[in-house]
Amino acid sequence: MHEISHRVGIKASVEKIYQALTTNEGLTQWWTNDVSGAGAVGSIIKFRFNGGGPDFKVTELEPNKTVRWQHSGNMPEAWVSTEISFQLSTDGVQTFVRFSHTNWQECSDFMAHCSTKWAVFLLSLKGAMETNQGKPFPNDISIDHS
Repeated sequence: MHEISHRVGIKASVEKIYQALTTNEGLTQWWTNDVSGAGAVGSIIKFRFNGGGPDFKVTELEPNKTVRWQHSGNMPEAWVSTEISFQLSTDGVQTFVRFSHTNWQECSDFMAHCSTKWAVFLLSLKGAMETNQGKPFPNDISIDHS
């Protein structure tokens, strides 16, 4: 199994970042402007990019510490059986977000693309939290011309 992992420091409270990871309103500030279903453990969050996109089941919520989702559905195919987690910690000055997208079946060009896009979206989260200037899809940074 392969995984994507990133860590970013954000000058915002852990509570504010946790809300950005666990509510429709928060998620639309940094990942995509079309999100529905965020809620308690067991909820299915639908993330849409021009009408299509992945669904994730919320599998773990530890307030201000852990957010974990399990891919639900069959789109994109390479994401089937993958998990996403956000681990939050603080040093008193900033909150660190440790992001992981695990259980990839193969290391591929698509996985490399997703790794770069996750970095883009984590920087969007940072912008949303620090300056209210996130860049969720469709206003995110393009990394190719397709």
